[in-house]
Amino acid sequence: MQYHYSSDKPADLKEETVVCFATETRGLAGPYLRSLDKLTGGGLARAIGSEEFGGKEGETVVFTGPSGMQAERLIVVGLGKARGLDADAFRRAMGELSRRSSFSQAGSAAIHFGNFSDAANFQAAVEGYLLGSFKQRDYKTGEAAEDKTRLSRLRFSVGRPAWVTRARRAVERGVIIAEGQLLVRRLTQTPAQDLTPRLYAARARELARKLKVSCRILNEKAITQEKMGALLGVAKGSEEPPRFMILEYKGARAGQKPVVLVGKGVTFDSGGISLKPGLNMHEMKQDMAGSAVVLATILAAARLKLRVNLVGLIPATENMPSGHATRPGDILTSRKGKTIEIINTDAEGRLILADALDYANKFKPQAVIDIATLTGASLYILGYAGAPMVGNHDRLLERILRASRMTAEKVWRLPIWDEHRDQMKSSIADLVNSGGKPAGTIAAAAFLENFIGEWPWAHIDIAYMDLEPSGKPYTPKGATGFGLRLLIEVLSEWKKL
Repeated sequence: MQYHYSSDKPADLKEETVVCFATETRGLAGPYLRSLDKLTGGGLARAIGSEEFGGKEGETVVFTGPSGMQAERLIVVGLGKARGLDADAFRRAMGELSRRSSFSQAGSAAIHFGNFSDAANFQAAVEGYLLGSFKQRDYKTGEAAEDKTRLSRLRFSVGRPAWVTRARRAVERGVIIAEGQLLVRRLTQTPAQDLTPRLYAARARELARKLKVSCRILNEKAITQEKMGALLGVAKGSEEPPRFMILEYKGARAGQKPVVLVGKGVTFDSGGISLKPGLNMHEMKQDMAGSAVVLATILAAARLKLRVNLVGLIPATENMPSGHATRPGDILTSRKGKTIEIINTDAEGRLILADALDYANKFKPQAVIDIATLTGASLYILGYAGAPMVGNHDRLLERILRASRMTAEKVWRLPIWDEHRDQMKSSIADLVNSGGKPAGTIAAAAFLENFIGEWPWAHIDIAYMDLEPSGKPYTPKGATGFGLRLLIEVLSEWKKL
C-alpha cells in the first residue's frame, strides 16, 4: 500500500474514490456539508431529506460521478453523534468501509478529514482500514486464496497545510500498530501443528532478528537448569518439548530498569488429563494469544523507537494428555520453590506464568505486566466486552485504564481480597492450582500474586477477548489481536512509577 498526504479540498482530489465524514445531522449543518452538497449537485441534501443518510454511525451514502469533483465516486460516512465523538469512531467507520466494494475495489482512494484535526483520528482511521480488511488466507486454496482488493494507493487529505506533517506521523504510527495487531491475529490463527513451541521460538527469533531485538531461547535442558518445575510439569504430557523465550528491546539509556511483559504461550491446550469437552476445542490453538501480544508489542516498540527498555518473557508449551502427563493430585515445585498441588490440569496457564513471573526478578524491573487467556470465568464478569485486570499498584493500573480509554481496548479493575488468597492454599502443599468456580478469575490472579517480586504488577485476563464470535467493524470474526494497542499506548510515554 502506498500512502500519500496533502491538504487538497475534496473537489481537487484525483483519486478514484474520495471519502468524507459527517456526524449526525438533520440538515446541511455547517459549511463543510454544504460544500459537499454543492459538489454532488444537491445530492447530499436529498439523501438527508429522504432519511437515506443522517450521519449516524454505520450509515454511508455513495455518489457516483459527482459533477463538482475530479473523483469518480464520493462516499460520505456517518460517525454518529458529535458530542462525545472519539478516535474509535474513525476506526469503526474505516473498518466497516474497508469491506465495501465501492471503496476496496477502487485503485486509489483519498480520505478527507475536513475539520477533524486530531492526530488520533488520522491514526485510528488507518488502523481501522488495515484491521477491518484483514483476512487469513494462508490456508485457503484457489480463488479463495487470492486478495481481490484493488486498492493500492491511499491518500490522507487534511483541512489545512499545517496538519499534513501531523497526519503523516500519525498514519505511520497507526500502520505500525495495526501491523503489530495483525501479527497477533496471524499467530493465534496458525494451526498448532505449525506453531509448536519449537516452531514458535524459531519464528520469534526470525522476527526479532529483522528488527535487531535480542531473542534468547531456553531449550528443555536450560529450562530444567532454571528449575522451572511448573512449566515442565505442564509440558510433560506432550511429545513436543517446551521453550522459554526472552526478548529484549533497549530504547532508553543502559541503566534504566526495564518494563517486563509476560505472555502465556500454550500453543495447544487440550486440558491435559482434565480433558476439555470436544466442542470448540479447535479454538485452543489460540491459548497462546497473550504471548503473541507480548512478542508483537516488543517488535512494534522497536519499530516505533519507543524510549523505554523492555523485556518480553514467553513460556511456550503444549498441554496434552498422555501416560507421561501430570495428574490431578500431583505436586509440582515451581522455580521460586513454592509447591503446587494440581487440582485440575486444565488450570495450566497460571503454572507456566508462575515460573515466568519469578524469572522476571532477574531483571530488577520497573514494572511487570502479564497478559493471558487465563480463565473461562472471565466470560461471566465482562463477557466479550472487555478484559478483567488485577494488580498491586494503583498508578500502574490507572495508566492501563487510561490507555484503555484511548485505544478502545476495554479493561476493568478487580480486587484481590484475603478470601481469594485463602482459596488458593493447599492442605498438603503451599498452593493449589485451582480454587474451584467461585471468583475464578480473581482466584487465578491471587495464585499469580505469590510469584511476583517487590515491583508494580498488573495481570490482564484476555480469555474471550482474543476471539470475536460474530464480527465487528474493524474486527472480523476470528482472532482479534486484543491487547497490542493497549500495551503500546501504556509504553509510548512511559514514565517512572
